[in-house]
Amino acid sequence: MEGYSKDGRKLRPRRSAGPRSEEHGAPKTERKSFGGRKTYGDRKPEGEHRNFGERKTYGKPGEGRGGRPGARPYGKSSGRPGAGPFGKPRRRDADEGINRMISRRREEGGGRIPSTEIPAPKDEIRLNRYIANSGVCSRREADTLIQAGVVTVNGEVVTELGTKVNPLKDEVRFNGERLKGEEKVYIVMNKPAGYVTTAGDPHADRTVMDLLKGCTARVYPVGRLDKATTGVLMFTNDGEMAERLTHPSYDKKKIYQVGLDRPLSQEDFDAVLSGITLTDGPIAADELEFIDEGDHRKLGIEIHSGKNRIVRRIFESLGYTVKTLDRVYFAGLTKRGLKKGEWRYLNEGEVNILKMGAYS
Repeated sequence: MEGYSKDGRKLRPRRSAGPRSEEHGAPKTERKSFGGRKTYGDRKPEGEHRNFGERKTYGKPGEGRGGRPGARPYGKSSGRPGAGPFGKPRRRDADEGINRMISRRREEGGGRIPSTEIPAPKDEIRLNRYIANSGVCSRREADTLIQAGVVTVNGEVVTELGTKVNPLKDEVRFNGERLKGEEKVYIVMNKPAGYVTTAGDPHADRTVMDLLKGCTARVYPVGRLDKATTGVLMFTNDGEMAERLTHPSYDKKKIYQVGLDRPLSQEDFDAVLSGITLTDGPIAADELEFIDEGDHRKLGIEIHSGKNRIVRRIFESLGYTVKTLDRVYFAGLTKRGLKKGEWRYLNEGEVNILKMGAYS
């Protein structure tokens, strides 16, 4: 029965309460989902399923989303340099590209692992080697100390190069302090940006030594990475090993991942490989690759030169600015498993490989 409210609005008639379920006598009706679609559980006929991970396409081939002319196809790059699907960075492509370079270098190096065992230490070794093994300096620097007359053997000053000593019997002193054969320590770090590579610099705000918390051994960095460069950095108190890894005559390879401010032209790509001349002489990359085919600002470069800031200077000489520089490989070592600023001790197998010089 119709009625009116106090404010004059017409009231709608109430619906009578009826049975709510089939067990109370409600008529059975066919259920449909919203919009009349098939209910959950209905399946497509055999052969109409998409494979896992397969995307549905929209529109005809060559058309954009929904078939609109000129629209960007579903899942395609926006066209910006370095962009992937939906404009996201192509980080995965670059990572895969640089990892291929590392794998090739390791495979080549692994094929040259000598079958002979590491020779046992001799009763007598050269004095400069003993000093280097004590963690004071490299063998070459030890020669300078010997000639300067600041090294004594059993109380007598020794200035002759090539002098041999017995590590178990002879007493060697440097500036009056007795040198002892320290336990050799080998460390690899994933260096972050903003840290100076030095064992001690009173003018530096932060050095890589600040990151070696928990390491009680007296170690120093092997080689140098400039403040803005990240990646593989080794530490040791083995002076002989440090010299072997850094001296140009040992031809130790390094691989860097480079990010430039603009795409590298093919002409400049060829020039880096064939060789260019810098202020301190000619230089050429051992290998150079575009590690992301969709972004020619990202490269992998392999080089063995130990000249200061050599990778940056190569590209700067051609008019490019190096935005990011990350060393991903050094003499067989990588930063795998290490976050920026983290470090770990090398295991016995890695140390043996370094001693044998299996990886260049």
